Amino acid sequence: MTASPRTVLVLLDTPADGLRSPARELLTLARSLGDVTALALEAPSETTLADAASYGAGTVLVVDLPGDASVGARLAPVAAEALAAAADRTGADLVLLTSSFVNREIGALAARTLGAGFVYDTSGISLTESGVVGSKRVFAGTWDVECAPTTPRAVLTLRSNSVVAQPVAEPVVPGVEHLAVEPTAAATAAVLVSRTAHATAADQSGRPALAEASAVVAGGRGTLGDFGPVEDLADALGAAVGATRDAVDEGWVEHDAQIGQTGVTIAPRVYVGAGISGAPHHRGGMQASGVVVAVNNDPDSPIFEIADFGVVGDLAEVLPQAAAAIRAHKATQG
Repeated sequence: MTASPRTVLVLLDTPADGLRSPARELLTLARSLGDVTALALEAPSETTLADAASYGAGTVLVVDLPGDASVGARLAPVAAEALAAAADRTGADLVLLTSSFVNREIGALAARTLGAGFVYDTSGISLTESGVVGSKRVFAGTWDVECAPTTPRAVLTLRSNSVVAQPVAEPVVPGVEHLAVEPTAAATAAVLVSRTAHATAADQSGRPALAEASAVVAGGRGTLGDFGPVEDLADALGAAVGATRDAVDEGWVEHDAQIGQTGVTIAPRVYVGAGISGAPHHRGGMQASGVVVAVNNDPDSPIFEIADFGVVGDLAEVLPQAAAAIRAHKATQG
């Protein structure tokens, strides 16, 4: 791979109300690596096109699928074939996706088709004289590694909150082109019959999605089932609410709030753990956090070993005080 890829291909989410934060972060990074072409699996809205332009996409390539195949555009095999076709069409030697569950599968399948190296869940992507390098944390957060694909092309996924999204100074309306894709029989062997959206706790509360939130307040067994202080602090911070496996198993919160190796893996800029001992299962899901704050009445809790700031005390007293102080500070800022 050359030191400056000619084209960076970015797979976009295409909601009607514009791009989500992870996609904006990805575009911000992509434009530092080369000329950006964005790929939309479905026809994007005007808001989404404007967002793509604001964050540096020079061209938006829209996938056209025949007939029934368009219904399954978000199924990984179909999306992967479209992504590979777009890479061939644009000549992209670097393909980037946000690091969601489905995008990791899409990226892996596309990389296989392209004969490209694949690195997922990166927290940073850079170019060196020898090619692209992806930085990531592995083994439940105990090692930081750099992975360098040795193939002419590379496919990488970027974790949320790895980059501060920055719009371009002078956005230009992107050119919109269409790419006709005829999925193979293998890609359409499974078809989408129906899709039903289920509201999550975050949807109902208005809080940010756990996997994408820049701040998370999590509660564990030490809450004794009372998540009121956790939720209050989260609302003061504008944060998502998370939980340990024990709290979920006790039925105190829904499973979609579980952080850990069998739950959601997060990398917020700020993580607050309240009443959480810091079991390996949980640490593996949050140890990539930027700043870790721990509140626990046991000074020997393992979570203090990885905390940047620790408070030994009763969370029922500490968290309300913190929430009140944050609200008071915000009030002084107008």
